[in-house]
Amino acid sequence: MNDKIYLTEEGRQKLLERLDYLTKIEMPQVVERIKIAREQGDLSENAEYTAAREEQARVDGEIKEIEAQLKVAVIYSQDGKRDTVSIGSKVKIYDSLMEEEAVYQIVGTAEANIIENKISNESEVGKSLLGKKVGDEVTVNAQIGAYKVKILEILA
Repeated sequence: MNDKIYLTEEGRQKLLERLDYLTKIEMPQVVERIKIAREQGDLSENAEYTAAREEQARVDGEIKEIEAQLKVAVIYSQDGKRDTVSIGSKVKIYDSLMEEEAVYQIVGTAEANIIENKISNESEVGKSLLGKKVGDEVTVNAQIGAYKVKILEILA
């Protein structure tokens, strides 16, 4: 992972919390499961040992992934600026395709979660909004076709 990833301070905190949980709670539990399974004897036919080793590999992989993300992370904060849309901005828009208002937060790809209305800065909507101001109407070039979005308010 050589490319930079963009995170809000909230996203960075979530990664740090997850890393802390994995290293201090989950990994020690897995290591204990491996120890107990080893004590049961023949490891070649020990399903509990195999499962625990697979879990150890999964947890170790997640730890390494988070550490790599944090190493190349660029942290964005709004600092109270509301004049243009940037990573971290919460933006109230009017979507002409859906014919409704919506509020989205522009985040890096690592934090994107449509259920939480967090859209990636690399998504078509995110790219279209970055650098724009309240009142601007932008064209979103989506796979379903182009449509207009108007920026009603930059909330944070």
